[in-house]
Amino acid sequence: MPTPESWNSISKQIELATNTSFKIIDIQAVSGGCINSGYLIQSNNNRYFIKLNQTHLVPMFKAEFAGLAEIAKTKTIKVPKPILFGKTSEHAFLVLEHIELFSGNQQSDSQLGQQLAALHKTPQEFFGWHQNNTIGSTPQINTSTEQWPIFWQTNRLNFQLSLAEQNDFKGCLIESGKRLSNTLHHFFKGYTPQPSLLHGDLWSGNAAVTKQGEAIIYDPACYYGDRETDIAMTELFGGFGPHFYSAYNEYYPLDSAYLTRKTLYNLYHILNHLNLFGSSYQQQAQNMIDSLLSELC
Repeated sequence: MPTPESWNSISKQIELATNTSFKIIDIQAVSGGCINSGYLIQSNNNRYFIKLNQTHLVPMFKAEFAGLAEIAKTKTIKVPKPILFGKTSEHAFLVLEHIELFSGNQQSDSQLGQQLAALHKTPQEFFGWHQNNTIGSTPQINTSTEQWPIFWQTNRLNFQLSLAEQNDFKGCLIESGKRLSNTLHHFFKGYTPQPSLLHGDLWSGNAAVTKQGEAIIYDPACYYGDRETDIAMTELFGGFGPHFYSAYNEYYPLDSAYLTRKTLYNLYHILNHLNLFGSSYQQQAQNMIDSLLSELC
């Protein structure tokens, strides 16, 4: 829990950002995920959700702020309004609009599918982004390029394999992973993705429904990339309901070879989990690499 001095500093920075008086009268610890600490802070006339972490992680919150703002600018899908990011002597912080969140239903799943498709249809000029950010607590490199396979090979697959090697996951995993990396062009024959603004970390824990029944997404790791990467991750950890996928495909149909590339795209996240959480993900990563390599035979 931050000290009273830190809360006072945050309160003053909120006042400057909003040009409105904000004196904290209540603080409640809430779930902020496994990376950050989360709190609901309240004054007499407003309340905000705030994430806290170590002071050197201000760039992480700066990138999340920018991602939320960019998604909101498209006016396609609801996200929490970012208020400000900054730091005190003790913490980096991100202040967001507070929204009560509820579980989805068939109607909200359909809405989410259609609105995500609309987000993905918004034209972008290149693959990458204006800044690097994080996926979990891992750096995510977004150096721009005009060639998607090169972007995925360099900034996603090779980056995670390099981290895995540094983390002493050697042998077959690294060798077969590099072999896969060198043959990525195979998975893009006859398929030329267009740059889309991606949420970047779209699993079921980062989507919900507001009290008014509106679909909402949050905790982004944005960049411009192949829209299939967002859809692939929705299927990785539990998935979304069938109404989500049918609505998405009705509005923006997926390519027939998506089912193969889905494994390629989700390999990035499994390798990231390997690097973050350890060897329990090693066999899953190896199985995915082997499955993809079998497509080359």
